[in-house]
Amino acid sequence: MDKQKAEEMYEKNVNAVYKYLFCLTHSADLAEELTQETFYQAMKGIDRFRGECKVSVWLCQIGKRLWYKELERRKRKEVPLSEVTEEFPAFGHIENDYLLNVEKVEVFRMLHHLEDTTREVMYLRLAGELSFAEIGSIMGKTENWARVTFYRGKQKLMKGREEWDNG
Repeated sequence: MDKQKAEEMYEKNVNAVYKYLFCLTHSADLAEELTQETFYQAMKGIDRFRGECKVSVWLCQIGKRLWYKELERRKRKEVPLSEVTEEFPAFGHIENDYLLNVEKVEVFRMLHHLEDTTREVMYLRLAGELSFAEIGSIMGKTENWARVTFYRGKQKLMKGREEWDNG
């Protein structure tokens, strides 16, 4: 791949890959580091890309494998999981967006109570802004599976929200 095509691929996909990795890691610094490593690995292995999915999906799959390797590396070092992930950063200025922030924080708090697979689908859809087809591809499932999983997760969040409002 020539330099111009590589730069074009980077520019078109860097935001999607970063958002996806941020959803997994909850750390801006780690997501940025893994994003760079993802593109490095992609350039090394570009000849293995078969074109069976979007480039962004392929890149997210690489990023996900790198995240899992990072978790394994940290596990071997016996670093507590609380040090692997950070709290979500504040969304906007507290003075201007206080109520919106409370709701967003509450949604993300409730997301932590979902099963891992459902939580990942919810993050990919809400924060990563990926389509159900892309989510299905990343997760090794169908588009319909991603839709159903998202719907069920949304139902659980709505039920949790009702309990929160009434409690």
